[in-house]
Amino acid sequence: MNLSAFKAYDVRGVYPDTINKELAYETGRALADFLQVSEIAIGRDMRLSGDELFQGLAEGIRDMGVKVIDLGQVSSDMVYFAVGKYGYGGGVMITASHNPPEYNGFKFCREQAIPISSETGLFEIRDKIEKNSRNKGACPLVSEKGGLEQKDVMQAWIEHAMSFIDISKLKSLKVVADAGNGMAGKVLPEAFQRLPGELVPMYFELDGSFPNHHADPSKDENLQDLKARVLSEKADLGLAFDGDADRVFLVTEKGEIVDGTEMTAMIAKSLLTKHPGESVIYNLNCGSVVPETILELGGTPVRTRVGHSYIKAKMRETNSIFGGESSGHYYFRDNFYADSALIAALIVMELVSVEGKKLSSLVKDFKKYYLSGEINSTVEDKVGKIKLLEETFADGEKDDLDGLTISYPDFRFNVRASNTEPLLRLNLEAQNGKLGKEQVAKILKLIRS
Repeated sequence: MNLSAFKAYDVRGVYPDTINKELAYETGRALADFLQVSEIAIGRDMRLSGDELFQGLAEGIRDMGVKVIDLGQVSSDMVYFAVGKYGYGGGVMITASHNPPEYNGFKFCREQAIPISSETGLFEIRDKIEKNSRNKGACPLVSEKGGLEQKDVMQAWIEHAMSFIDISKLKSLKVVADAGNGMAGKVLPEAFQRLPGELVPMYFELDGSFPNHHADPSKDENLQDLKARVLSEKADLGLAFDGDADRVFLVTEKGEIVDGTEMTAMIAKSLLTKHPGESVIYNLNCGSVVPETILELGGTPVRTRVGHSYIKAKMRETNSIFGGESSGHYYFRDNFYADSALIAALIVMELVSVEGKKLSSLVKDFKKYYLSGEINSTVEDKVGKIKLLEETFADGEKDDLDGLTISYPDFRFNVRASNTEPLLRLNLEAQNGKLGKEQVAKILKLIRS
């Protein structure tokens, strides 16, 4: 069986070549054998292969005597919520997030929405599948098949998300939201029924073929329609979601894209104003304005590696109230330490209302430095290129928490190797744009030569 779809954080591949009903069935059996629990919740997004993969996954779990809780079509954060709220032993979201339509995959968590990654059991599940393909008794079937229960958690989820804000403080904002034909198109109408203001929907029809644009809001080309609509509608802000609606990106009333660093700083400001003295997690690719903001508000900044499993683990360890990634993932302690795009969006809307400023004015406070954003380069010898950079910038301060970080008084950069592709990822911050662009060009020349 082709197990190449098993990555560091999830299972993801092209349907039906690398991920199909057969793999889903065996994954379900191995997951149930790994978790040793009585109930596992499964949700899925709108991808065209979702129903078939659900059938295979659920059948495999049930053949191990474990009950399946069918959450239906939901966002990823709804799966995490359901597992934490109702005490299920584990959960699976069937999604390929922002990938093109031919992809699908699985995201896993155990009790209390604790993520299952390569370091915490995902590769053990993969190995169980491999052993079972050679030895059919590796995951022995049971005499009594597990049950199947359908559960609608939408209203409970919306109520939970609303608990993070004071709705009475929200102004009547006009919000344009681009769901990218993903799950935000199902969730947002339910949420906005409880909010003042107006929701202007874009591409809310659930369609796994993504007829308008790919559901990847981290790429500027996928935000052009939203920017234009925000301006034409004279809206207060724009929201762009990925396919499984666990990431969100902001657009100001001027049509400007808000960087993930800036949004992390904004959310940290809102939460620390309400809860002073708490610690806040940020990954090493967030700009300096994030720890500076946390310190200014009396909080404790905690820096981590990139990746949701690292952030969630560090949040639990430090009991941090919030964690932010420049990639558009935002994590909340009171959300079982899981990420949620909806909660992040609500907090920003509350901050805009309370501050009484335009979003562009709020964001301006956090635009202190030049940020390159993530720049990917195809590189075969990733280790060799990182060593070359380390030698070239040997006079800088070195940090190897995650990849290579080199810091100088007026700029710093991080280069990380992709876990799954022949890519090096560069993020750079500088005191000004001229210096930043010069250093980006210098580093890319070394990487790509």
